[in-house]
Amino acid sequence: MTRQHETEAPAATGSTAEDEEWRLFRGDGRQRDVTLPPAPPWRRFAEPSDGTSGASPYVIGREETDVVNAAVHLRRPLLVTGHPGTGKSSLATAVAHELNLGPVLHWPVNSRSTLQEALYRYDAIGRLQESNLDREPDETRPGIGSFLRLGPVGTAFAATERPRVLLVDELDKGDLDLPNDLLTIFEEGTFEIPELSRLPEDQAHVDVLTADPHGTAPVTRGMVRCTEFPVVVITSNGERDFPPAFRRRCLPLHLGDPDETRLREIIAGHLGADALAEAGDLVQTFLAQRALGELATDQLLNAVFLRTGGARLDAEGLLKTVLHRLNADG
Repeated sequence: MTRQHETEAPAATGSTAEDEEWRLFRGDGRQRDVTLPPAPPWRRFAEPSDGTSGASPYVIGREETDVVNAAVHLRRPLLVTGHPGTGKSSLATAVAHELNLGPVLHWPVNSRSTLQEALYRYDAIGRLQESNLDREPDETRPGIGSFLRLGPVGTAFAATERPRVLLVDELDKGDLDLPNDLLTIFEEGTFEIPELSRLPEDQAHVDVLTADPHGTAPVTRGMVRCTEFPVVVITSNGERDFPPAFRRRCLPLHLGDPDETRLREIIAGHLGADALAEAGDLVQTFLAQRALGELATDQLLNAVFLRTGGARLDAEGLLKTVLHRLNADG
């Protein structure tokens, strides 16, 4: 007798066929061949087959868009604050998509992050090992540029015809001196790579690797100079304040928790207008629970997606599955 492929156990009492279809995993130890349903739009990583970008609309108010536009016109960094889940990081993706500025250059900051690693990395050991390899007399050895790669910040400040979008994510998690270190390059638009500036004159021009796959950028006499200041989006969860000199050179943008109207716009933008018919009780329950403690909008989206995918749970049951307090006291 084969393993559980010939017959299925009857649905549990009170369950419908739709319930059983949604419950891919049942915890009964029986192996089944299942077809996984499509992932939520925000959890899809392959490019759409129709050639479109697949980007969902970014729901934001007129006042907020005015601040973004001011930062683009003034070539000043945006300092974006707000609770987790309010769309701070997604703003960079939205700007890059709407302005057609290519993939976002992402630098996630943590307590060990340094500006040096975000500017460039030099593989000195790799170059030494390469120089010790036996090669044919006429075989060309890779130059120093093959062992030097610009990081996300360095790539953003490499000379390009159009600016790139740079996301400096959760800067408040970094070292206290990191904002001041960034301030220098934000003001000057240039930085030096000493390993290249020490080369002889006949090696004044070097092509180095970038943070983009298979990308390269020219560097002259060891100096990386931007021709177009990047669109810089710096996010902060408000864990600490930044120096006044740093804040003075940024344009502040606070993203508040979306109200009911905007929540419905977000749901429609990500899941389609038809999803709103399934979301009424979920939105109301979410708002009531958010009033008691910090919650993220994407948690509501998760609940609506499960509901539209066939999860026949009431609002309280669905939200209990996907919601958890984001603050330490929750």
